[in-house]
Amino acid sequence: MEIKNEEVTFEEVGVANRPIISKTDLKGIITYVNTPFCKLAGYTKEELIGKPHNIIRHPDMPKEVFKQLWETIEKNQQWRGFIKNLRKDGKYYWVEAFIEPIFDENNKKIGYISVRKPVSEEDKQKYSKIYEEMRKEEQ
Repeated sequence: MEIKNEEVTFEEVGVANRPIISKTDLKGIITYVNTPFCKLAGYTKEELIGKPHNIIRHPDMPKEVFKQLWETIEKNQQWRGFIKNLRKDGKYYWVEAFIEPIFDENNKKIGYISVRKPVSEEDKQKYSKIYEEMRKEEQ
């Protein structure tokens, strides 16, 4: 896939004011996505279910962000952060993500749910710079 330096917004794909939701199993394999998630990511549900959630990971994202994310949710805590994701067509989109564990009726952890919302221009610029510095440190 050719990565394009072109942003897609929630408004452009018709999901403004709609929750963007996905669920995964304990290993990060997608078990559920809603229609707004598919529209934003540019994939069909069939293309996403059963795939690792990192199918939408943009190479601009530092590995450390996902390390912190996993360390947090594996401790049964909620994680909140800003993520630049990669669409199927090579374009990108930003989300503010809220991720937390899902428990069954016996209080056994069975997966994770993520709800996302749009990111302000100010936060996109702020986190682009932060993540660029983090990537330099990772090299």
